[in-house]
Amino acid sequence: MTYLMEIDNLGKRYDDFELSGVSLAVEPGCVVGFIGSNGAGKTTTIKAALGIIAADEGAVRLFGQPIACGSPELDTIKSRIGVVLDTCAFPDTCRVGDVGAIGRAAYREWDAVQFAALCDRFNLAPKKKVGELSRGMGMKLTLAFALSHNPELLVLDEATAGLDPIARDEVLDLLRDFMAEGDRGILMSTHITSDLEKIADEVVCVDAGRIVFTAPKDAITDEAGVARCRAADVTAILDVGFFAPGEARILRHDYGYDVLAPDRFAFARAFPDIPVDKATIEDYMTLTLKGESR
Repeated sequence: MTYLMEIDNLGKRYDDFELSGVSLAVEPGCVVGFIGSNGAGKTTTIKAALGIIAADEGAVRLFGQPIACGSPELDTIKSRIGVVLDTCAFPDTCRVGDVGAIGRAAYREWDAVQFAALCDRFNLAPKKKVGELSRGMGMKLTLAFALSHNPELLVLDEATAGLDPIARDEVLDLLRDFMAEGDRGILMSTHITSDLEKIADEVVCVDAGRIVFTAPKDAITDEAGVARCRAADVTAILDVGFFAPGEARILRHDYGYDVLAPDRFAFARAFPDIPVDKATIEDYMTLTLKGESR
């Protein structure tokens, strides 16, 4: 299979941070959610994968083609990728209508009709200056730009940040429409994990520059659970060996303990008296990162 994006053992070192051994892939027809706390390495990974910054080690392939920062292949590949980074890239003095002119100059397949329609949908007036837009409206403008040159891969870094819930749902609808046409894919970095529950096929979590888990989204939201336990329940769970040593993730709260159950149905059969709820992506991430390993 030729992946739209393939990152293999990516590494990048700074004085106060190191990205190490990061691997992920975006298959055609797949939306990959990329999660982690602020400063975990999401943006560094994305910028290295797009050749915006140079990686110190590892390899990146876009549409099966090896690329690196400054490589000439990027010039031919960039038209196949739509990018929305965490800040609006256009100058403050630029007007919304001028952004369309930039698109016509930059992309052979620029669709001026689609750009105008998206701007109208997002209430982006052509004469409005970028510097007058809120952060959320700036992200909408960048997304409209990214979607208007017929890309095969979308790379989104906090694209729904700063948007209200209604606007976020509108953006997610656009992304669903994008995925409905052909073998396209999305890499979507976000801290709003509830958005990923609505659209992602796979979830990749990074923490302190390293991949912590990669899992199908349905394995998290449909299969995993969070057991709400008392201290005696935790003791019983560990005593019977339900988890292999070191695999239990337990987080203590003032009101008790949360235990991550990768298979909540098996857990419920084994411990019918302990309540277990469906896990959210946020639950799964929090317990994996902060839970005590027992």
